[in-house]
Amino acid sequence: NELSFDATDGQVAIEEGEVKTVDAKLGQSVDRGQLEEKVTSDWLDPKGVEVEPEDVQPVIDQDKVDEFAAGPAKAALNGDLELKGREDVTASLDKQAISSFVGVKKEGENLQLDIDVERAQELFDATLADTETEMQNAQISFASGAMQVTPHSDGEVIDWETTLRDFDKRVLGEEPREWDAAYEDEPAEFTTEDAENASFDEVVGEFTTSGYSDASGRNIELTAQMVNGAVISPGDTFSLNGYTGPRGAAQGFVESGIIIDGHAGTAIGGGISQFATTLYNASYFAGMTDVAHTPHSYYISRYPAGREATVYEGAIDLQFKNDSQYPVQIQTSFGGGNVTVKLMGVKTVDVESVNNGRWAQTSPHRIQLSGSDCAPSSGAPGFTTSDTRIIRDLNGNEINRETVTTVYDPQPIVTCS
Repeated sequence: NELSFDATDGQVAIEEGEVKTVDAKLGQSVDRGQLEEKVTSDWLDPKGVEVEPEDVQPVIDQDKVDEFAAGPAKAALNGDLELKGREDVTASLDKQAISSFVGVKKEGENLQLDIDVERAQELFDATLADTETEMQNAQISFASGAMQVTPHSDGEVIDWETTLRDFDKRVLGEEPREWDAAYEDEPAEFTTEDAENASFDEVVGEFTTSGYSDASGRNIELTAQMVNGAVISPGDTFSLNGYTGPRGAAQGFVESGIIIDGHAGTAIGGGISQFATTLYNASYFAGMTDVAHTPHSYYISRYPAGREATVYEGAIDLQFKNDSQYPVQIQTSFGGGNVTVKLMGVKTVDVESVNNGRWAQTSPHRIQLSGSDCAPSSGAPGFTTSDTRIIRDLNGNEINRETVTTVYDPQPIVTCS
């Protein structure tokens, strides 16, 4: 009934460097049986019906609000938090910054500080990152024809787990609000000695694709030449766009076929996706870790379904990481309508690909285009497929199994006017 209403818990918030509160409010309860009895017996009384309500106490009452606001909440903003790094660099977080990672939450019948330690670390690191020395793995290059090794360098970075241990006590003022960051060594994962002893004698993974136009072939060959000889050290990630840089007319690339707005078109550098698909599959069978790859919007029959990749300069990249303990070198070859990519190094795994069929077929729609570059098409249905990659060691023991699902749009039926 309208004579009874809930109590309102008090609130404490830490916002914009200030402690803010909302007062608690009592609720009210009227016994329904007593009310019915009074209404029944006194309903003709011109003075009305009177019943005695009972107060309903909020869970977070005003005493708890006042106590928390004057205690932990005030303590959290009681001065800057100062983390001293090396080279006389100090990361200082003022009240405004502190309120961005310290909040208040209700825990049972009480209030507690909610401290986002990860956010605090980000704020400290924004200042102290320059005091760290990131390790650099040794690098191998064949740019001059012979193997050249860039030596490794060990690093020294902040040990955040140690540095922020008992951080909540510093926020509450139970520990000093000024302290020193702890640093730890970060040794290189791939040393100069490792690089000098590296071998590239075994095929770790390889793949070949076929069938492309003369224009596409020109772009594919240029890309293959750029990438040929690239070495990916253990722990490093290879980026196709990052490695080749711009692929425009200035670099000798020509206009060829691409997929644009769901249908065939042309652009400078078109056709490079065939090289990307070839490289993707070589890395796939080498057991490399897939960091980023994007399938075509609709299926192209010369590629394995669910195991292909497209690229677009500045927008869509192909990236994979060498998580093995040995470097790999990309070797490319082309001719006769074929392009082959081999990853050479030390073979440690066997890889099996299992396609799991096609389902959820979708029908193509009709579109009409105009212009000299219009390419008519009879269209093709879309479908969903998935591919399972099984990685085993050389003794046949399974190391990893992963399934990736790909949805292909239908290829539209294009008529040209």
